[in-house]
Amino acid sequence: MGTAIDLRSDTLTRPTQAMRRAMAEAPVGDDVYGEDPSIIELECRVAELLGHEAGLFTPTGSMANLLGVWLHVPPGGEVLCDAQAHIVRAEMGAHAQLHGLTTRTWTTADGVVDAATVAAAIAPDNGPFLVRTAAIEIENTHNFGGGTIQPIETLREIRALALGAGIKTHLDGARLWNAHVATGTPLADYGACFDSVSVCLSKGLGAPVGSVLVGSAADMARARVQRKRLGGGWRQAGLLAAAGLHALDHHVDRLADDHAAARCFAEAVAQKAPPAVAPEDVPTNIVVVRTGQRPAAEVVARAAGCGVLLSSVGAHLVRAVTHLDVTQDQCREAGGILGDLLA
Repeated sequence: MGTAIDLRSDTLTRPTQAMRRAMAEAPVGDDVYGEDPSIIELECRVAELLGHEAGLFTPTGSMANLLGVWLHVPPGGEVLCDAQAHIVRAEMGAHAQLHGLTTRTWTTADGVVDAATVAAAIAPDNGPFLVRTAAIEIENTHNFGGGTIQPIETLREIRALALGAGIKTHLDGARLWNAHVATGTPLADYGACFDSVSVCLSKGLGAPVGSVLVGSAADMARARVQRKRLGGGWRQAGLLAAAGLHALDHHVDRLADDHAAARCFAEAVAQKAPPAVAPEDVPTNIVVVRTGQRPAAEVVARAAGCGVLLSSVGAHLVRAVTHLDVTQDQCREAGGILGDLLA
């Protein structure tokens, strides 16, 4: 068997040679002292793209989310989010353990929420009797929902709800770049709907590590202190920021190729196992496939034996994520293999 077609995640991407050159040539300084020019440039650029005052470069998306939610929710306070949100499923309970926050969730079929659902979940201040909602968290695109996109009109409605209720909003925009490319909605329009936004550089954009949190200058100053408390202060990390800057210049528009590859994968699966996936429901680079009565773990293991690496994201759900290190032809081949296993 040749090299496996690895569709476990878009975090598996490796820096291109051009990105490696940019990293090697990056001007650097000590970021704890606020003196790394490449980091400063990256933070300012991402903040400007999203229409916010300032940014903060973090090692991971989980840390960016941890800081973003912490900015708005006091210990014992409540953040509302989707039941399948990354902050409650995939961040190891960090928000509760490290910051003492509580979460309450809504349920959707594919991660796409409507304003009425959010409005019904908001808990007002009832004194010393019930927990008050302090913030709303939205994920766009929605990972476990299948790379689904939150419509900008809905996000504006949710923003208005939050302002009316006096609560804050945070966007987990790890793959916001994908939503932007798929819809043409300006990044700043998304940013305007939230008090803080996190975006990832190491998924579809292909940088080796790092995310950026943006918000007000005052909030980013607070988050910088908390980042240090969490062990996230770093020194000459401009080498990594340079990868992010290169990605912003060269890897955003090409996300459309990943979206097309994901559709090819889904079509190949559906051709052989139609109930498993609906290709028209694949808006970006994530495909969630139903395995029917077969345990997902078994399907993942059998696919690996055939040279296709996938992830299990539920008892009967597997996930494929396209990225810049796999071609459209490889994705079509992988989809055919999975389709055969499920037929």
